[in-house]
Amino acid sequence: MKRPEKEAVVARLTEDFRNADAVYLTEYRGLTVPQISDLREKLGRDTSYTVAKNTLFRIAAKEAGIEGLDDALAGPTAVVFVSGDFIEAAKVLRDFAKTNKNLIVKGGYADGTVYDEEGTKQLADLKSRPELLAEMAGALKGTMSKAARLFNALPTKAVRTVDALREKQEKAA
Repeated sequence: MKRPEKEAVVARLTEDFRNADAVYLTEYRGLTVPQISDLREKLGRDTSYTVAKNTLFRIAAKEAGIEGLDDALAGPTAVVFVSGDFIEAAKVLRDFAKTNKNLIVKGGYADGTVYDEEGTKQLADLKSRPELLAEMAGALKGTMSKAARLFNALPTKAVRTVDALREKQEKAA
């Protein structure tokens, strides 16, 4: 590859690093073209699975202000650029790696933090945004329901007390 071509690739990769919400580094050695196509399909439209030279990835990451990925950029490396829910992408990579032993997730970068292989696995174990929102909505609904019962209990208790006093006075008279 000639220097102007490399500069164009680095510029495109730098833009990808800047626009991505998360980046995952994988080793793809041993995967067939149909398997990689299947992985790309499972990752969805909000991701791109890019293969380039590690040197170009290093330069682009540094130009984008991302430090700490050098250790994972060894051997054949493909980078997954994620726009959107990066937890879901980590889950897809984890599940795909379970069925295709040749895919190795070497690390990643999300929310300003560089993750090693173990950290990336922990990201995949987190609940997704919709799951967390559903839990929060359920908790809020439960709290509101308890508050409504509490507010309803006070007047009900007062009415029962007044009714009991009235019955007691009627029996006494």
